[in-house]
Amino acid sequence: MSNAELAIALLKACQQRGFMLATAESCTGGMIIAALTDIAGSSAVVDRGFITYSNEAKMEMLGVSAATLGAHGAVSRETVLEMAAGALAHSRASLALAVTGIAGPSGGSAEKPIGLVWFGVALAGQPVVAEHQLFGHKGREFIRHETVRHALQLGLRALA
Repeated sequence: MSNAELAIALLKACQQRGFMLATAESCTGGMIIAALTDIAGSSAVVDRGFITYSNEAKMEMLGVSAATLGAHGAVSRETVLEMAAGALAHSRASLALAVTGIAGPSGGSAEKPIGLVWFGVALAGQPVVAEHQLFGHKGREFIRHETVRHALQLGLRALA
């Protein structure tokens, strides 16, 4: 399925459940919410997208704690869990998708290589879950595109 087809499927799944959707995006800079709002009629389901590229934005808009960022960094399981929970708490959504990663072409390290992306999914009434993907050093465009794809797939999986 293309990202557009995944976005349509996720919007339909949310609509069938009466759910609103929010995103919290760092490395994608709004590409997930853009994929969703590219679809006509998405306003029935999409509540908002938080683009939290800086640590300050993560703290101010989503309530990510300075202690978490200090101890684990922006690209971490702990941070993406707080991002997803914050997107749910600061919106009318029942489903929130969060992403934070290193898209490159620089900025990676041995512990956090370029292509590492953490994903968080918050579903109202459920524990927030996180997972990561290593997309490899295949270029910024590839990493961001695959991050959007995986986030949409996670949203669908959460509603299945």
